[in-house]
Amino acid sequence: KGNGMIGNIYSMGLALQVLEATRKFYAPRKWDCAQAFSVVYAHDYQQPMAIAQVLPALVGRSYLDVAGLDCAATKNMSPSRQLLLSPMLGTHGVPRAPIQVHYSITNVLQGKHFHYSTSLTVPSGSTLLQVMEVAAKENPQTFSFQTEQTSWGPYVTSIHGLAASTDDRTYWQFLSAGDALDEGVGIYKPHDGEHIQAVFSTY
Repeated sequence: KGNGMIGNIYSMGLALQVLEATRKFYAPRKWDCAQAFSVVYAHDYQQPMAIAQVLPALVGRSYLDVAGLDCAATKNMSPSRQLLLSPMLGTHGVPRAPIQVHYSITNVLQGKHFHYSTSLTVPSGSTLLQVMEVAAKENPQTFSFQTEQTSWGPYVTSIHGLAASTDDRTYWQFLSAGDALDEGVGIYKPHDGEHIQAVFSTY
């Protein structure tokens, strides 16, 4: 329909999820995703159940940010650049300043040993899981990983193709300045200049 709508205000959120899941979220040139978000918000901001369908496609953004979403402009940018330019706001609508996080993965325990490092620029307030996602998108051959959902949040089961094993008593441990993190990857928020290490370990 006109104004960027797909179906109606109730089906729009589901349609956005389908587009993102099929990796066509930024692709269709005839569909104005920014305008579509704006229309959904304008029509549906007082109906939480319906607008909640849009949440997965917002990818961490506030509902108030949708009017400024520029899908075409970010289409060919790197994942970290897209994350930086996305309208992620902190409290009182103040944009989150970018920070740099150093991230490394190390295995000297099993199979072929490896050590890889990268530096990423992300908005302040990003979780470690979001940092890992940016690293994986920019260099999937090196920093790809898998998680499983638990009652304690997402648990990293594999990095760089090396999976943890209860039989071998191995797991991926996350460290900062040599100390184990006291929060999971879905909660922990690295600070500017912090070096996060993922080390394949045994218990």
